[in-house]
Amino acid sequence: MVLLILDIFRDQTDQMGIMLRFFVILGLSLLPCVAAAQDKAAGPIIPDFGKVYRVENADLKVDADKEYKAVFDIMNSPESHDALNRTIETAARFLNMHAQRGVPAARLKVALVVHNKASKDVMNNTAYQKRYGTDNPNQELIQALMAAGVEIVFCGQSSHAREIPKEMMIEGVQLSLSAMTALIHFQDENYRLIKF
Repeated sequence: MVLLILDIFRDQTDQMGIMLRFFVILGLSLLPCVAAAQDKAAGPIIPDFGKVYRVENADLKVDADKEYKAVFDIMNSPESHDALNRTIETAARFLNMHAQRGVPAARLKVALVVHNKASKDVMNNTAYQKRYGTDNPNQELIQALMAAGVEIVFCGQSSHAREIPKEMMIEGVQLSLSAMTALIHFQDENYRLIKF
């Protein structure tokens, strides 16, 4: 009787071992699919910046027929003069993630108002090189954003306080009286303020 119980137990243990191995192998084979699903992707609007995750089955749906207008208040910047300003890159992420969900580029209106510590990020490479000894790591990103129709406005008060006159700015960056003035202007045009 004891031998019969041991045989039954051994058979069940063997079956459980086989099932366990099956599920481990199945799980391992699915890992690349899961990992690939979690990869970030840039584009289609800003191909070299602004990678985002694809979010499936979101409860708050993206309306591809809606016009999305956002003004980003950009006032902080990394201490390192070689580091990309990730708050500026957020504008690229905004464009890419909505375009990936089917919102046409014509329905995406974006502006950046740059001031305070982020002032250095709108300097052209020549001026940046003179001041910091390296190229501006944000110039390519800012040019890509402007090429996609993003308005980039620099605070005139920061321009004077930080000694960054218009001729030292990346071509195409606009100058305003102040960041406050620019933020009011865009909000009066129904842009939604995004501040980090």
